[in-house]
Amino acid sequence: MKFVCFDLMPYRGLDFAERDKYRSAWVVLPNSLYDPVRGADDYAGHIENMVYAEELGFDGISVNEHHQTAYGLMPAPNLIAAMLIARTKRVKICVLGRALPITENPLTIAEEFAMLDNLSRGRLITGFVRGIGTEYHATGVNPVFSHERFHEAHDLIVQAWTREGPFAFEGEHYNFRYVNTWPRPYQSPHPPIWIPSQGSTETIEWAADPARKYPMLITFAASELVARYHLEYTETAHRFGYEASGDQLGWAVPIYVADTDERAQAEAGAAIESLFNVYLPNPWEMLVPPGYTSIASMKKMLRMRKSIGTRARNQTAADLIASGTAIIGSRKTVIEKLDMMREKTGVNIVVGMFQFGTLSDELTRRNMETFAADVMPRFQG
Repeated sequence: MKFVCFDLMPYRGLDFAERDKYRSAWVVLPNSLYDPVRGADDYAGHIENMVYAEELGFDGISVNEHHQTAYGLMPAPNLIAAMLIARTKRVKICVLGRALPITENPLTIAEEFAMLDNLSRGRLITGFVRGIGTEYHATGVNPVFSHERFHEAHDLIVQAWTREGPFAFEGEHYNFRYVNTWPRPYQSPHPPIWIPSQGSTETIEWAADPARKYPMLITFAASELVARYHLEYTETAHRFGYEASGDQLGWAVPIYVADTDERAQAEAGAAIESLFNVYLPNPWEMLVPPGYTSIASMKKMLRMRKSIGTRARNQTAADLIASGTAIIGSRKTVIEKLDMMREKTGVNIVVGMFQFGTLSDELTRRNMETFAADVMPRFQG
């Protein structure tokens, strides 16, 4: 299995009492609640933790993109990726992922990723997403065109990486007379593309298509849902006429490991609850704006989540552990949870969130060290 250390870079200085006066920690939360001094300290701590992951033997370190939110302070993940490239030598640099539909010029993403691929000498892994509904409120992009813009931007970027330029690109949403990317990517034909997802039917069909076979990472879901979506991917691949490998299946999940289950929950409980009850929640009108997803996918998502009893707010650490939305426990417990998913689906990619919510840098690093020493060796090689 491959293990990636992922960090959302949440703003840990958030005043929870003030946050509770607003319907979300996204878009509508006043930026007067951000203290630049505390924020600068947060950035430094998050970056040090990710650099440390290389020393501990992780296969990759990962960042992503969000806008106007205390949930993740990375509106420009390429900047963080460039810093990580300069401070590491072996580990893969994963940008999971860039929100394609909300950009007006996908060629800038093609160029930035090509630069990062050269600077890292081929250590870059890219990720493409549509961005959750709040990103459309933050940018003013019409969510009705989200799928169209995503697919068109993806096609443009891949062509910009693989075709000799200059050439013209004419689409419904993006038109360029000259596509001529300098520099070209270091990797051939281009950096790997992974697709983070919450399991929509359209995304599974698209990612599993034989023309792409992109790894799909299921994020923030109960373990039962993760297994269902993985199996749906493998069934879709079979319908396309090939057998999906474990390297096409990924699980993005918060992880905390300690000496005992009780100690792990005591140390990480408040932090995991802050992630799911304070930073993450959005009202439906912000999370799923009109036109953002198809009726079929909406019905499927509601049906599957209702069937296992997930809730949007007020989840306890015990709830999140019991559903498998977070893996928190002893070394034995964490190994069993990972082994169970591997046995069910064959998953080979684990994107672990070892810092989440308000978890301190001290506990984050201890968590990473214990996981790297006592859990990873069980699955590597």
